[in-house]
Amino acid sequence: MLDAVDTFLLIMITGEFIMGVLGNGFIALVNFIDWVKKRKIYLVDLILTSLAISRIGLLFIMLLNIFIIIFYPEAFDCENILKIMDSFWTITNQLSVVFSTCLSVFYCLKIANFSHPLFLWLKWRMNRAILIILLASLLISVFISFLITEKFKEDFKSWERRNDKRNNTRNSAYFNTLIFLNLGTLFPFTVSLISFFLLIFSMWKHTRNIKLNAVDARDPKTEIHLRAMKTMISFLVLFVIYCLSFLIASSGYFFQQSERAVIFGEIIAAIYPSGHSFILIWGNIKLRQMSLNSLKQMKHCLKGWISLVP
Repeated sequence: MLDAVDTFLLIMITGEFIMGVLGNGFIALVNFIDWVKKRKIYLVDLILTSLAISRIGLLFIMLLNIFIIIFYPEAFDCENILKIMDSFWTITNQLSVVFSTCLSVFYCLKIANFSHPLFLWLKWRMNRAILIILLASLLISVFISFLITEKFKEDFKSWERRNDKRNNTRNSAYFNTLIFLNLGTLFPFTVSLISFFLLIFSMWKHTRNIKLNAVDARDPKTEIHLRAMKTMISFLVLFVIYCLSFLIASSGYFFQQSERAVIFGEIIAAIYPSGHSFILIWGNIKLRQMSLNSLKQMKHCLKGWISLVP
């Protein structure tokens, strides 16, 4: 029987899961329908769709993990379940970060203006450049993650037992394993950070030029810069919160009767894959317009349904 606190935490993570599936599912569905109608898909739409699908998978594994902690904690003693959970989380987590990185690089190459030959070469070959960055980030991230996953599973299995949680040496080794496991996201996150700073520098140059030429500071190009920067800032901030929350959740396993700390950490971490989807929708003109049209239709249907109620 669940107490009030566990019930509240379960409602919270379930609500985040539903909102995340709705937001990411909307992105994937709109782009898929547009792909079928036009028989082609733009690069940004392909990245957004892939990102949305990976985040749905990430939310699913986070929700499943919390359900197992609350209802079937003894399931973690099964090695096959651990392998499936670890592998699925690693893949969805890495894909989510890599696709976010590709989106940041796309905004940078599409919007920023630099005269450097290397940047111009990348800009002219944007599709190929992003594909190379995608493959390189994915290979490096997955290689680092799966290289450590074997040790991760062995430590987790022995450390999960109550008696081993009091062993400081074993706890320290396991915590170090968790940190190294997250290093797989360091390379793509660094690429996103570089893209963000390049976009800031490009906007600074553009703003300086329009001031010298006495042009309106709120011109369309400035608005495009600002919209892209808001999307990238939200990703960077939410991803940092996600990583810190994951470390909190992981460290909670080190102590007895700490399941609530683990659940709370994962609830905070779930804000990243669920909340960022709505920021992407609002920052994309097509998705924003489709979402507003959908809300208007829902409002109209709701009014019609209410009028039929006696």
